[in-house]
Amino acid sequence: MRTADLRRAGTEPSRGGWRQVRTGVWLPEASFAALTPVDRHAALVHATMRTHRTGESVRFAGESAAAVLGVPRISAWPTTVRHLVTRRGVSGSSVLRPLLGAESECVRVHGVLVTPPARMVVDLARYGTLQDAVTAADYCLRHGMCTREDLTEELAVVPRRARGRASAARVVAIADGMSMSPGESFSRVQMFRLLIPKPRLQVSFSDADGHIGDVDFWWERAVGEFDGRTKYRIPAGASPEEAGRVLWAEKKREDRLRRRTEVARWVWADLLRPDRLLAILADQGVRPERRSTWLDQGDLARPGRPGRPGRPVGVCVTSRGPGDPRLVTGPPTDGSARHWRGPLRAR
Repeated sequence: MRTADLRRAGTEPSRGGWRQVRTGVWLPEASFAALTPVDRHAALVHATMRTHRTGESVRFAGESAAAVLGVPRISAWPTTVRHLVTRRGVSGSSVLRPLLGAESECVRVHGVLVTPPARMVVDLARYGTLQDAVTAADYCLRHGMCTREDLTEELAVVPRRARGRASAARVVAIADGMSMSPGESFSRVQMFRLLIPKPRLQVSFSDADGHIGDVDFWWERAVGEFDGRTKYRIPAGASPEEAGRVLWAEKKREDRLRRRTEVARWVWADLLRPDRLLAILADQGVRPERRSTWLDQGDLARPGRPGRPGRPVGVCVTSRGPGDPRLVTGPPTDGSARHWRGPLRAR
């Protein structure tokens, strides 16, 4: 609610019980506390629309469009919002920032104009991180919010030498609607960066007792499972006995799976430490390739270096022998610093 509306109703929000979403717009404290991070950013977008001079005609883009559409991300949600502009020279403010791009047929969602899902993904890929863009692309494909053809068409609109086009092409190539969670999407991004062979997703396993389950990732000799908070589907408020039954069922599932193949498991902390993920996969026989096979054009793995084998940005991989990689997450100390590309990140 607007400050003026609250005061006309006899309420002074600054005295407590209300949270200011942005200058002049408030939510009840209890309502704000119940919002998820994505919903809090969406609330900021709504508040910005209500205070903007053009009102409901402002068109939101990038991460702000993602929040309104309910699309998750890996990074923390920003404290600024993005709106689409089609010409240079448009100034922003401390909260509202312009995102330069071509015209787009925006859609109205919950009263807010946003770029459509495919355009939102391409914008995130051009101006954001690889993990956020792939997570958004996977989510949109999985939920039928756009198709791969939609993504390809949006990519085609971006001029060949425009900023971030190579990054957007990489995201469109990597995106897969079979990724079932942000953690699985982030896992695939880290595998891509580490030159891990591209896995098959959601492969079904069975034994003499019937269906075991669908695994997150499958290679010829091993499966990989990302363990997120909701992995075991323990209901909110479940009793210790109910939680125990869910965990016991998962243990029996893994025992059956391990009788069929090797199993690698990792958690969120391992994704934030690529060397850990590399070691977990190597223990089960899944090791980096000499050249990425994730993309049709290998030079997309590191744009601007045609003819060179792809190497994940920010990682120096040396070898102590065939099939024995060593990940270096800081500058090498053996004189080969020319291969160092800085901290692991998307470019």
